[in-house]
Amino acid sequence: MSTLTRYDVTRDQLAEVLAGTPRYRVDQVWSGLYEQFTEPDEWTNVPKVLRADLAERLPSALSPVTEAVSNNGDTVKFLWELDGGSRVETVLMLYRDRATVCISSQAGCAMACEFCATGQAGFTRHLSTGEIVEQVARASHRARQSGRRVSNIVYMGMGEPMANEARVWESVERIHGDIGLSARHITISTVGLIPGIRKLAERPLPVNLAVSLHAANDTLRDELVPINKRYPIGDLIEACSDYLSVRNRRISFEWAMIAGVNDRDTDAAELAALCRRLRPRAHVNLIPLNPTPGYPTQGTSLKRVHEFRDLLESLGANATVRQNRGTEIDAACGQLAAGQPVTLGRRPGAAVDAG
Repeated sequence: MSTLTRYDVTRDQLAEVLAGTPRYRVDQVWSGLYEQFTEPDEWTNVPKVLRADLAERLPSALSPVTEAVSNNGDTVKFLWELDGGSRVETVLMLYRDRATVCISSQAGCAMACEFCATGQAGFTRHLSTGEIVEQVARASHRARQSGRRVSNIVYMGMGEPMANEARVWESVERIHGDIGLSARHITISTVGLIPGIRKLAERPLPVNLAVSLHAANDTLRDELVPINKRYPIGDLIEACSDYLSVRNRRISFEWAMIAGVNDRDTDAAELAALCRRLRPRAHVNLIPLNPTPGYPTQGTSLKRVHEFRDLLESLGANATVRQNRGTEIDAACGQLAAGQPVTLGRRPGAAVDAG
């Protein structure tokens, strides 16, 4: 991106943009962006001419294309168009008294996980810091309209966050420092990019780490998550162990359950053995595979998902079953494709919704 957008600029950069105006204008504009999550034309305490000037000099990074709402209204999926024409999606999940935002870090993804719609659509480019942060601001504004406050951010939308680590981390610092969300309520997901995990251990804020595992032996994981050929499970678990020695925070293993593929008793035994190596700081999130046109294999039945969870717990692993939300609007884990068509049976060259 060649033009700075309104959420790309730091507070000091905003002060430079507003040079020649009263100093309190910086506070007013910053409040509009990071406290009210509003557009320039809504800043009634700022002169109309200045609002128009700021809207032109610091444009929005996200142009809304569509907004889809689940049948019960608790999940909202936003489709945005970026500068250059790429598209990404953001998912807002509303709960009784709070909200969670699932944000994208790339347009597409290059990790080649075959069961994920994001990868079936291919990789386009990394997102800028401002494009990531603005997703949070836009979703926060929508949450307020429903009487909720965004309390959790998960980097589990389109893309592999660790492949865009520098901009992702800049966005974390902005979400933490400028929006004011606790680092302990921010989760960064990865399919297993070990350099990113080690870098995250060095970062100053105690964010949460989620690893999209999906298989507990290298043969199966090589097929489901091809990056495993570069970073095999043994090395990945070692990196997770080192991360825990620094952070002492729980690591979540995401496990998309695929019927007859990774939901067998032997899979549970292998997964439990990995978890025991990181006991008690490893937790498994079991996710029934969501349907995507490009991957015909069916998700595990809910009955078997619960049996698998019970087996994991009997083997000494902590596990929960994640509730699927927004499946009917293609907003659930693994379904984000930014409106791109996918081909049934295609062996994709890029993938993953990192959830």
